[in-house]
Amino acid sequence: MTLRLYDTATRTVRDFVPREAGKVGVYLCGLTLQAPPHIGHLRSGVNYDVLRRWLVASGFEVTFIRNLTDIDDKILVKAMEQGRPFWSIAYANEQILAESYRALNVLSPTYEPRATGHIPEMHELIARLIETGHAYPATDGSGDVYFDVASWPAYGSLSGQSPEDMQPAGDAPERGKRDPRDFALWKGVKPDEPADAYWPSPWGRGRPGWHIECSAMCWRYLGAEFDIHGGGLDLTFPHHENELAQSQAAGLPFARYWVHHGLLGIGGTKMGKSLGNTLDLEYVASLGVRPVELRYYYVAAHYRSRIDYSEDALREAAVAYRRIEGFVQRAAERVGAGALGELPPGFVAAMDDDLNTSAALAVLHEVVRDGNTALNAGDDVTVRTALAATRSMLDILGVDPLDPAWTGGGRASDLRGVVDSLIALALEQRAQARSRKDWAAADAVRDQLKQAGVVVEDTPQGPRWTIGEQD
Repeated sequence: MTLRLYDTATRTVRDFVPREAGKVGVYLCGLTLQAPPHIGHLRSGVNYDVLRRWLVASGFEVTFIRNLTDIDDKILVKAMEQGRPFWSIAYANEQILAESYRALNVLSPTYEPRATGHIPEMHELIARLIETGHAYPATDGSGDVYFDVASWPAYGSLSGQSPEDMQPAGDAPERGKRDPRDFALWKGVKPDEPADAYWPSPWGRGRPGWHIECSAMCWRYLGAEFDIHGGGLDLTFPHHENELAQSQAAGLPFARYWVHHGLLGIGGTKMGKSLGNTLDLEYVASLGVRPVELRYYYVAAHYRSRIDYSEDALREAAVAYRRIEGFVQRAAERVGAGALGELPPGFVAAMDDDLNTSAALAVLHEVVRDGNTALNAGDDVTVRTALAATRSMLDILGVDPLDPAWTGGGRASDLRGVVDSLIALALEQRAQARSRKDWAAADAVRDQLKQAGVVVEDTPQGPRWTIGEQD
């Protein structure tokens, strides 16, 4: 079966045919760095990480670009509120974002460009648009440059809107515009903004508009035409609509497929900093939910579906993952971790069907059930096969419990070693109490470990401990 993806531009699920055989170029709109990321932002990184892993597993060489917007109106507002340079705010939030992605086992992009590093490319695109009559400098002396929406008849095609029904673009004052719907490509310097937030340009000192940044970075790293442009559903309009219009008006064919993911809301509304309803990784950890379990929570839903966050749903996902993890750990103790195995045909078909991870997980759970049955029956051959298949599927989803991303590396590895040693000491004390038939003392050790989130299970091979709830 050929990979099929839902393309927002055509509103259909289409066979994926790359521009160049065997190679795929992907651009994902990253974060605007005015604040640390919340779990709604992080869903985007996980969703497209799964897409990337599946493309690689399908035999493609993937160039994956994920940008960072480090100059923007929102960042400048934060800079003035906090009395800090805008770039220091952006950089601090970039570091938190990178650590959050590492915590969720999101692979590093091929390159992660910052908007401020691509001002020359933006200038070149803007100049092209002015030369071809699709953009104009404002005549009010502001230094602003605008895209002329009326000059591009296809405007609105991505989002399915009619320009006649559109509201004015709210990214700049209307005084310098020919049409309220025109959007800013370049914003002239303003006296009430930070003095260091500008660059020289042919139209005067200023800074880029939001939309031109991504067009320039797509062009720089993926060329005039590339395969997949991704982002949240909320970016379809105006951001992606404007990207598409200005890029094609500048002579760039641009993206062949537009892939948008559903949002993560809370209480029926979008999760957002401006609404004050955001949750971060630290909050999730306070619930006793590990990053790997949060990632499982994300991938359990189809990428295009909306997730309305609830603690109950998150905890249910964590429990479901722990059952899978328990099988992997018990099977690995029994037959060894082994190598990754062949992916079941049902899993492959589900992933090729617009990355249907919920259907793919149904296949995975079936294999885990068969594996547990084989464990109970002492059928090591079937256990080994089920373990290899399970780990292969979990690897595609980025949640294999035996992946070094979850079992070691850096500070996490050091802490795991400390935890292992402390728990081993506690289990030794429990074993000594059991040998003395001091059952009360043995139970007390077990109960104290459980209160700390460590579940002890007695097996024929000796005590085994796991983090989390016992199923």
